[in-house]
Amino acid sequence: MEIFKQVLPVWIALFPIVMTFVIYFVQKRSEKLRNGLAVATAVITFVSVLSLFPFIAAGEIIEVQLFSLLPNVMVSFRVDVLSFSLSILSSFVWMLATIYSLDYMRHEHGGNRYYPILTVTLAGCVGIFLAGDFFTLFLFFELMSLASYVLVIHEETEEALRSGYKYLIMTIIGGLALFFGIVITFELGGSVSLGDGVLIQEPSSLALVAFLAYLVGFGMKAGMFPLHVWLPDAHPVAPSPASALLSGIMLKTGAYGLLRVIYQVFGMPLLQETGWITILAVLAVISILLGSAVALTQEELKRRLAYSSIGQMGYILLGMTIFTERALIGDIFHIFSHATMKSTLFLAAGAIILKTGKRKIKDLGGVGRQMPLTMAAFTLAALAMIGIPPMNGFVSKLTLALGALDARQPFYVVVLLISSLLNALYYLPIVISAFFGKEAEGEKRLAKINEAPAKMLVPVVVIAVCTLLLGLVPVNIPFDLSRKAAEFLFRGGF
Repeated sequence: MEIFKQVLPVWIALFPIVMTFVIYFVQKRSEKLRNGLAVATAVITFVSVLSLFPFIAAGEIIEVQLFSLLPNVMVSFRVDVLSFSLSILSSFVWMLATIYSLDYMRHEHGGNRYYPILTVTLAGCVGIFLAGDFFTLFLFFELMSLASYVLVIHEETEEALRSGYKYLIMTIIGGLALFFGIVITFELGGSVSLGDGVLIQEPSSLALVAFLAYLVGFGMKAGMFPLHVWLPDAHPVAPSPASALLSGIMLKTGAYGLLRVIYQVFGMPLLQETGWITILAVLAVISILLGSAVALTQEELKRRLAYSSIGQMGYILLGMTIFTERALIGDIFHIFSHATMKSTLFLAAGAIILKTGKRKIKDLGGVGRQMPLTMAAFTLAALAMIGIPPMNGFVSKLTLALGALDARQPFYVVVLLISSLLNALYYLPIVISAFFGKEAEGEKRLAKINEAPAKMLVPVVVIAVCTLLLGLVPVNIPFDLSRKAAEFLFRGGF
């Protein structure tokens, strides 16, 4: 059992990388085998992560050191309650998105490129969450970032290539900033391991530079203002399953990195004493209000969803700055909530676009009567994004608001309420028009539109139901994991 426990994190991180090459070489022989191996890889990765649960439930921390490159610089893995929570979330959503891709990509070109890239990007994401030190995290961070560039430009249109170029430039800037922050951390703390306690304990100008470098590196990936400029261009042009993963999962790698930086590189006392955390709080509030306000003006469906992601990620960035345990519980649970909500919205949007060819919101009148299950899933996720009880979005926003009141910050509650109102203003018209609106002139003469194929519809419905169950069920495992992760970080993350 001890050997199994030590091998499992390494297996989870490296297995998708190995399978990437297998999928690449077998696809020339059989497209069906290629697709089957891609789904099998995602399923096995999810099951492998799930098998870590007994150890995490017992309060264990699994640490594995593969090899050293320099003194105190090594490739290592570490599984605690926070890394497990994000790993199980990402592998679950990835599994559903891969199944969804089987029918979606049948109508697209470039499948021989898409599936290997999708698999190696999965390796990058789970590798980030399971990394035992910042050097290993950086390696997987760069792997995920560069691989996902190929997903962004998959359509190969002029718009996709332009958006991909912007994403690539921002990725390079973010990667350099992150590397700079890691180097400074090693210089000041003598280590970059996540198991060595708080790494930087004294304020200095160099420490401030490191904090700002981390904000740039991880904040760019999280879609934080003003580093969000790549996001509203990249998400709409990517294939819809890739958009769901970009927004639902890959944005969370930036939030995860900032959680580790705040609580394990600098620690709450130092950030409170210096006031540096205020920088992130201000940027988070701007992200919330800006993302929500600009989403209201967007006429293209996936672009509206992309701007909404900026506002929702602002909630997560804000929650980690409040420094109360209840706020941190809401913060981590909103990572779960947003992953399920936004993945549902992008997958449903992809099904609608595939079946109807309509991308403009004004053209979606009557779609709910033509594709009732797809639009019902979209509606569940939209109501959750607004914060309607008993959806998971309501639970996470309520917990965040209570945490803000614990910190005597009612202003943050007002920000959350304004954002929820804006969410209602740009989501409800879509839902109302889809179910009660009229088709555009001449639409009724067209052939009847049916639901998306089962391999697309089932993942959409499953993940949509999660937005409801995560607010209703009496035994809410993701919320319990969020509570334990918050307690873990408040103890210093070790």
